[in-house]
Amino acid sequence: MRQDGGVLPVEKVLPAIGDALHNAGAAVLVAPPGTGKTTVVPLALMERVPGRVVVAEPRRVAARAAARRMASLLGDRVGGLVGYTVRGDRRVSAATRVEVVTTGVLVRRLQRDPELPGTGVVILDECHERHLDSDLALAFCVDVRATIRPDLRLLATSATADTAALARALGTDEIISADEALHPVEVVWAPPPRPGDAPHGLWVDPRLLGPLGATVRRALAEHDGDVLVFLPGAGEIAAVASRLREVTVLSLHGRQDAASQDAVLRPGTGRRVVLASAVAESSLTVPGVRVVVDAGLSRVPRTDHARGLGTLVTVPVSRSTADQRAGRAGREAGGVVYGCWSPALVDRAPAPPRPEIAVADLTGFALDLACWGDPAGAGLALPDPPPAGAMQVATRTLRVLGAVDAGGRVTARGRAIVAVGAHPRLARALLDGAPAVGADRAAQIVALLTEQTSGEDLVAAWRRVRSSADHHWKTEVRRLRAEAGDWSSTDLPDDLAAGLVVGLAYPERLARARQPGGTAYLMVNGAAADLARGPARGGAAWPAPAAAARDPSRPAARIRVAAAIDEATARVAAADHLAQGQEVAWSGGDVVARTYERLGAVTLVERPLRDPDRDALDRALLEGLRREGLTMLRWDRDARALRERLAFCRHTLGAPWPDVSDDALLDTVEQWLGPELHAARRRADLERADIATALRRLLPWPQAAALDRMAPERLPVPGGSRLRVDYTDPQAPVLALRVQEAFGWREAPVIADGRVPVLLHLLSPARRPVAVTNDLASFWRTGYPQVRAELRGRYPRHAWPENPTTTP
Repeated sequence: MRQDGGVLPVEKVLPAIGDALHNAGAAVLVAPPGTGKTTVVPLALMERVPGRVVVAEPRRVAARAAARRMASLLGDRVGGLVGYTVRGDRRVSAATRVEVVTTGVLVRRLQRDPELPGTGVVILDECHERHLDSDLALAFCVDVRATIRPDLRLLATSATADTAALARALGTDEIISADEALHPVEVVWAPPPRPGDAPHGLWVDPRLLGPLGATVRRALAEHDGDVLVFLPGAGEIAAVASRLREVTVLSLHGRQDAASQDAVLRPGTGRRVVLASAVAESSLTVPGVRVVVDAGLSRVPRTDHARGLGTLVTVPVSRSTADQRAGRAGREAGGVVYGCWSPALVDRAPAPPRPEIAVADLTGFALDLACWGDPAGAGLALPDPPPAGAMQVATRTLRVLGAVDAGGRVTARGRAIVAVGAHPRLARALLDGAPAVGADRAAQIVALLTEQTSGEDLVAAWRRVRSSADHHWKTEVRRLRAEAGDWSSTDLPDDLAAGLVVGLAYPERLARARQPGGTAYLMVNGAAADLARGPARGGAAWPAPAAAARDPSRPAARIRVAAAIDEATARVAAADHLAQGQEVAWSGGDVVARTYERLGAVTLVERPLRDPDRDALDRALLEGLRREGLTMLRWDRDARALRERLAFCRHTLGAPWPDVSDDALLDTVEQWLGPELHAARRRADLERADIATALRRLLPWPQAAALDRMAPERLPVPGGSRLRVDYTDPQAPVLALRVQEAFGWREAPVIADGRVPVLLHLLSPARRPVAVTNDLASFWRTGYPQVRAELRGRYPRHAWPENPTTTP
């Protein structure tokens, strides 16, 4: 029931929901925010369906808030008829009929006991958000219903009308809508006066955040009620809060402890400004809110699968998310939303946000599938299939962790990792780090790694949180400590302990400085990295990055949070990446022959190899030739001239005259350069090779004998000289000579057994061009008289006969 005594829109469709679940067993409910789907439907089903009603919410704060609201509607306490279970907090009893859980808790419960004994109906709330756990919970519940619990009822709820994928996954045609608007919401556009740069990574241009304070003050002045401000994350919440000191400001985000979050969801005594992240977008009613100020930005996961780098990035909100946020202003009465971006951007925004399965790290997702017995997820009713590349990377990571075998089946270690209830990388760091640093410190560091810490030394953050009253972190530490085993603390210093645990979680991110004291690094996975902040600002040789991301516009990843370690710790943390061996290869423009010890792409030790394998040397030199081409050989005048003559023969006469193009010579290099290649150890040896002699090896003996006849290097001229023929153009060999040297010739000489006339470049006595011809007879008749007339006076000491064909 509404606060004003009216009927909530979803109450009108309760009979239809009950009938659909009774007849079909599964249904989809479409209802916008504030219509009562989260709190009214479970209570109604409690009266109609035997067994417990389990409601799955994507966020802990929403789960607790929904349970409190339903308990208050019944006049009961939380833990009575209505309870909740979230990670680290459970309030249920034997009398509980409605239990609100997070989707993560539901997935774990299904893994432990797929039958869900005592559960009559599962409500998957806010399915439109498409979190990984939500997709898994949906697929697992559908599988359970199809195989062992046909009596289990499933209801998927969504705040958006795009329900086709949900209905297909559930295998139902039952789609029920309760889309009646609860209260009207007016839209006011309030873009910043000066456009700012687009956000990238976690960075948001201060020119976008600065005007938000003024917009909030405007909203307070123009409208009654509390103001809910949507911002991308905790950093922006703190920045905007510092600009609003004159009003009561509360914050609501995922890094707060439960008490702080719950306090925001209780009515206040005066006007409030609530600065919130995405946790307030759905399933929550912040009492008293009549105005929403939307910054238009959201923080979503992105994964660089090739480099093993995952991070959160700031992006413009989708249209459906903007509608969700605006709906917060109309939960209790008519309201208004201030959109802090240009209305023109709305049409360019994507309609729904991309599902998490399309962009996130799928390591934990893949492990859940393996535990379910379907490693690829091919037999499950997932709304969207996981990307093949991301799944390959995830499965490879799980094999390295020992969580799955070669066939993708979960191992005993994999089940131990799942039992930790954290990302598989962090679970591995806890289980393997506890014996090395102690269970207490391992749990503390892993609990810190679950937070989005940024912009500081990890060890400094760890020490600060240990001395703080951060209830959320301490609750998580206690939970992880119970899973870590009975390991006492060791004498390893805090920085090395933190770095070791980080390295066990992300061994491929460990990095070493390229230069002592520098801030450019090479990661174990081969990625380049720069240090944004942290211990290596002082020149640490080995940072262990807890958070790193690569902007597509930058060549190197940015390390945002790290702990300083040493090489010995890096060797322990990334032991699976250690490799020793010999290498003979082409690198840096020459042959390198060395023994090495490497941590992934990072070379730890390197020594010259005194007696490298001959075959390996040959392969390295061949690789160098293919990379750098024939220009690395010494092409002197004789070698160039011979290659040009062979090219002429190939063009004119065809095979078996050899092809001496670059591609052909590289393909046959072992044939013609073999002896020189097998005698060389480095580039300089090849540079000393006699290439002209080598090229002659390409000639069969008949062609070798005929070469000087077919393509003579020099031709005799009537004056007695032997002049060099230029074969640069294989279609037109050129003989350059002074006009007087051609006296006595009636026709231009021909080569290739009379097939090709030589192109004559006739020159003046000063060797300046006079004529170009391969029809000498025509030149003597028509061109020579004019040349004679022009040059006889200029060069009187040279002969200029009237009939050059009879003058020697």
